[in-house]
Amino acid sequence: MSAWNVVFWKEVRENLRDKRAIVSTFVYGTLLGPVLFAGMIGLLISVMLERSEKPLELPVIGADNAPNLIAYLRSQGVEIEPAPADPEGAIKRRDADVILRIPPEYPEQWRAGKAATLELIVDRSLQKAEQSISRTERYIQAYAGQTTAQRLLIRGISPEVIQPILVADVDQSTPQSRSGMLLAMLPYLLILTVFAGGSYLAIDATAGERERQSLEPLLINPVSRGQIMFGKLAATFAFAAASLALSLVAFAIVTPFLPVEKIGMIINFGAKQCLLLFLAIVPLGLIGAGLLTSVSAFAKSFREAQTYVTLLIMLPAIPSMIMALNPLKPADWMYAAPLLSHQLLIEQTVRGEPAVFWQFAASISVTLLIGSIVAFVASRLYHREQLAISA
Repeated sequence: MSAWNVVFWKEVRENLRDKRAIVSTFVYGTLLGPVLFAGMIGLLISVMLERSEKPLELPVIGADNAPNLIAYLRSQGVEIEPAPADPEGAIKRRDADVILRIPPEYPEQWRAGKAATLELIVDRSLQKAEQSISRTERYIQAYAGQTTAQRLLIRGISPEVIQPILVADVDQSTPQSRSGMLLAMLPYLLILTVFAGGSYLAIDATAGERERQSLEPLLINPVSRGQIMFGKLAATFAFAAASLALSLVAFAIVTPFLPVEKIGMIINFGAKQCLLLFLAIVPLGLIGAGLLTSVSAFAKSFREAQTYVTLLIMLPAIPSMIMALNPLKPADWMYAAPLLSHQLLIEQTVRGEPAVFWQFAASISVTLLIGSIVAFVASRLYHREQLAISA
């Protein structure tokens, strides 16, 4: 066997024997992530369905001032409740999501045909209350539109006079493309899996062995340090690829159990999608392995390396944050930018868009090129004499 191959299998066997490495690589980051992700999505869907199907409970102040409005709201299934003595305080204490106040001048304004004023006491900073507020506003706007049409008809005027243009949506989305909104965090989780999957092995194979004083005996063997580093790098990449594959399989298993069809969505995460995602993302393992090995070569101890690596694996979050804060229209050059191209390819695959060969080829080629450069830098670090000196 060649020298790098011996080192490769040495690192693989040692990490497979280490229970902490197995748990860290294949449980916490790989399996626990998809399970927690599916649990959060399932909980989100359950909350959305419960709030949309549950009758709206609406406390009203001055309900006697607008009996027709109250009758209309009740006909729409709204449960009218007595208002609390301190409505503003009730909103601040989150005892209610929205409170409707009908002022005493409302009847006079209504009879005079003027615009009658209603007040909604809300706190729009509370995300939990947003759906109740929106439902209340829709009901009131629908009642206002109905009243406007009746007033015009009484005067012999067609309601179409005040609505000369009707806008009809021609929605180009599909049930699968709409599921991309729910799976917005999927790109970050998959890319993070590649970086985190080989992190423990990279730290242990360099900083850990130096701390245990077993690296120096390995380096004095009549073998080039480049081959030793390559074997360790290959083992790190193998663990990263295995973590990604296991994570994709886990996502493929848990996504069919999500009740997305109840909200008009479909998640197609089958074998074809898993294969495309694996081919697109796995080259990042080479960049991750090179960066992790380089960082571990600089660290003086296992714990110090863990600190540096923890900061390093936050790198995949940058494109996700950019796309979340400022969604960009995909441009051709983006498919030649590592991390950004992977973000786009994952989103397109999940949305069910057809795979474009040149986009995948550009992303894979550039990622492998940069990964080779990072691996070369890591190999140069292995030629430093300080590498074998323990702290």
